[in-house]
Amino acid sequence: MAAYMASVLGSSIGRLLGQQRCLGATRNVQCYPINRASVSKSLGDISLILHRKCSQAGSRGERARGWRWKELGWTGRKGLGLVFALGGTLGVFKVLQVSLGDEQKAEEDQQVPGGTLQLTLYQYKTCPFCSKVRAFLDYHQLPHEIVEVNPVMRREIKFSSYRKVPILIANLDSSMQLNDSSVIISVMKTFLTSNKKTLEEIVSCYPSMKAVNDRGKEVIEYNNKYWLMLDEQETQQVYPTKESRVEEMKWRRWVDDWLVHLISPNVYRTPHEALASFDYIVREGNFGTVEGAFAKYVGAAAMYFISKRLKRRHNLQDNVRQDLYEAANEWMRAVGKHRKYMGGSQPNLADLAVYGVLRVMEGLESFDDLMENSKIKPWYQRMATVVHNPVKKVY
Repeated sequence: MAAYMASVLGSSIGRLLGQQRCLGATRNVQCYPINRASVSKSLGDISLILHRKCSQAGSRGERARGWRWKELGWTGRKGLGLVFALGGTLGVFKVLQVSLGDEQKAEEDQQVPGGTLQLTLYQYKTCPFCSKVRAFLDYHQLPHEIVEVNPVMRREIKFSSYRKVPILIANLDSSMQLNDSSVIISVMKTFLTSNKKTLEEIVSCYPSMKAVNDRGKEVIEYNNKYWLMLDEQETQQVYPTKESRVEEMKWRRWVDDWLVHLISPNVYRTPHEALASFDYIVREGNFGTVEGAFAKYVGAAAMYFISKRLKRRHNLQDNVRQDLYEAANEWMRAVGKHRKYMGGSQPNLADLAVYGVLRVMEGLESFDDLMENSKIKPWYQRMATVVHNPVKKVY
């Protein structure tokens, strides 16, 4: 009897829920609402079926918890039929409530990337390229797990043929690996902005190509890594003018081609600064005891001499601080006196890139000198506030 009643309820509920047709996409779910009249009719059908089946069972003298159906009489049978009908109705209501609640939650999870999108960032904390990505993720409030990679053994990224950091693993419908800090940022910004492309489709817009750099070394390049893959309407939402898009791309490239190359010559400028920098690197990084001691002293000495070679390679002044100050002031001239950020009232991707790169010097002598001898300090303080205490964003 119990099994039969369950099958009756199951088929009726299935017929009822079948009236809700959902067309799902990766990030956008459209549901046609249930017709209330159909719900009422279906509930009525369930009541009638239950009443009839209970009556038939009673005529055969089947037992229900130790008593016979026919012993109840017409009034009792009618009352019990109503009880079953009411119970079935309430059961269907609860199933509908749970089902619709689950679908609503699924829709919310898909519309809010942080709800279902799982991100894992493989990084060196003191790497300026990794810091760029963290600044972006923090500002956009994207929850992410951080895996600090051992810079000597790099066991944490042995799964990858790409042996540099940052690497971002994005798990949504499937697991995807994103390489190169600027590509990661462009992909994720496009994903947050566009409702028309899946993450897989967006990633396919950034193909990698092998190239040879000016030193004759084979490298992986992404020619369009500063572009966001948006249609015209989406582009207008992000960029108020065409000039603002060109400006953002120009300064994102400037960060990668120039600003980032000023960091090492400045933080390793003297033996004292090199030792202080490696003390910070070892303290914040993923080193064993022996590795840490070796890195702190041997690494500091090595980077002191390497920084001199980098200074020559990038044609820096003898006093590399001057190049750092001039770069900061050049950036502030581009931002202008009438904008809080290059993005206007809120940071754009260029703001986040500059902030992310400079942030790795915090706590070092070079950072203090930069704040005191350039015009960047007010902008930097505003960026620190908005990145670490962002206003809740709705995508």
